[in-house]
Amino acid sequence: MTDTEGDKTAYERIREKKTLKDILAVAASFEESARDFYRDLASKVSKNLRWLVEELADEEQRHADLFSKLAEQPDLEARLKTLVEVPATDSRFSDCIHLPDLGEHPDDQAILQYALGREDIAMKHYRSLAQRTEPGPIRDLFLFLAQEETEHKRELEKVYYELIHSGGV
Repeated sequence: MTDTEGDKTAYERIREKKTLKDILAVAASFEESARDFYRDLASKVSKNLRWLVEELADEEQRHADLFSKLAEQPDLEARLKTLVEVPATDSRFSDCIHLPDLGEHPDDQAILQYALGREDIAMKHYRSLAQRTEPGPIRDLFLFLAQEETEHKRELEKVYYELIHSGGV
């Protein structure tokens, strides 16, 4: 119940928070699903896109490894229990763990559109998490990942532009 419209009860405010450990677990799952998505696509995409899909799979694996290493650091155990306000991007980010079935012969444009959306939500989500996290290694990781996802998006946009405006990759 709220006192005035727009005010939230303490329960509602707590419900909108997650521990850093939970956030890192979802982020690791996001990166692992992205890795799997790109790895599965590698044999299905045109040879012109294969290099990009394989590169993205490797990058997503490195991101998942970063989350795993961070979550295992004993000096961060207490910090991982910290509650962080869940950004507005949280549900869209979590939804990206579920992958679409693009079929046995996916269209290059459809692949690029899905990948662009995925990289965009990851970039925004990591940036939002960095803003909500205290200075230190976890914030640094979120900032690093936001930048990495920004670079992925730029690369995908470049390839997408070449595909759409030049008639092929």
